[in-house]
Amino acid sequence: MSSQTETNKSVVRKFIEAMGASDGATAATCLSKDAYTLAKGFGKFAGVRHYDTIIGTINAFNKLLPTGLRPEFGSFTAEGDRVVVEFEGNATTSDGQPYNNQYCMVFVLSEGKIRQVNEYFCTKTADDVLWPLVAAMSDEIA
Repeated sequence: MSSQTETNKSVVRKFIEAMGASDGATAATCLSKDAYTLAKGFGKFAGVRHYDTIIGTINAFNKLLPTGLRPEFGSFTAEGDRVVVEFEGNATTSDGQPYNNQYCMVFVLSEGKIRQVNEYFCTKTADDVLWPLVAAMSDEIA
């Protein structure tokens, strides 16, 4: 495996660990300024998020998931500038509910930075457990 592929895997691991710890500053070091994520599926969290929203969301996780996401990594598969990671998040929400979800994320990197992430996760679990908390936060801000 090439050193660039290993470097890409390290960048992705660093990003996921930062996301899990609600550390937007560290996550930002892993992203290109034109980075975006695409949450696949049809739930309330589906859609595209660009750099500023990605970082803002990661920083907001500490309010939603004070325990952190606590990712448990399964597989890392890398080829060229693509890294695919399977992991499980095991968190407790701010209102005491367990939030356990499974993820598969497909990362595309360029020049050592993440440019695109396709996210696959159980949208039903996210909608049932996280969406009410997000909606309540939005009501507080409005």
